[in-house]
Amino acid sequence: MPEMKIAVMGAAGRMGRELVRAIDCDPSCVLAGGTEPPGSPFLGKDLGELAGLGQRGLPVTDDPLALIASADAIIDFTSPRATIEFAGLAANARIVHVIGTTGLDDQAEAAIAAAARHATIIKSGNMSLGVNLAAALTRKVAEVLDADWDIEILEMHHRHKVDAPSGTALMLGRAAATGRGVDLSTASVRVRDGHTGPRRRGDIGFATLRGGSVVGDHTVIFAGDGEEISIRHHASDRGIFSRGAVKAALWGKGKGPGLFSMTDVLGL
Repeated sequence: MPEMKIAVMGAAGRMGRELVRAIDCDPSCVLAGGTEPPGSPFLGKDLGELAGLGQRGLPVTDDPLALIASADAIIDFTSPRATIEFAGLAANARIVHVIGTTGLDDQAEAAIAAAARHATIIKSGNMSLGVNLAAALTRKVAEVLDADWDIEILEMHHRHKVDAPSGTALMLGRAAATGRGVDLSTASVRVRDGHTGPRRRGDIGFATLRGGSVVGDHTVIFAGDGEEISIRHHASDRGIFSRGAVKAALWGKGKGPGLFSMTDVLGL
């Protein structure tokens, strides 16, 4: 089977460089190129050198259209605005689009869903196997326990993360809400400050911590009367996300249009 040509959007960022390394070492695929936005100081730099691999003869470009036209798939851990643009381009090219971007609002989600009518889109708040297993467990536990068990989700990330709660925390919250048969948008509590009164039965609470170089730490707490169950995932290496994203791209080859998640990729 021919190697899958995969391009990295936002290739000079922390995740972008991880993705370049993950693609480079996987014999099932080949690095097609990478983009950065106009004005980036990394434009023209060699992708391999930026990722610590040595020269690969692939300069960073600010022309996503030309790159997408030559690729079988793109992997995108960028920003909501950029992801909407890339989704439209991927739809026109009928290729695979793996989305790890977080902080997507309803408008962005609608644009991605529309693009999935023509592109194979795999979108997840977290691409790691462990986190997706944690989400599956969260959903199952929430199915079994009634609303007398309070659900709280605690997450911590590095000081540079710009969105909160994290995409992974929201993914875990959606899993809990699905298991409980409620709408997360009405059940979630994101902020507590001042005199809040007692906790409302059935709420799904979120707490956000930021600091240092923490890659990602998530805990789902089910707190009952006299007992507590915790499901925790700790990430110490960004490589778990990049390897999962490459796995998702390879899984999407030949699947046809649709909006998928890592649950589909992992058969969960």
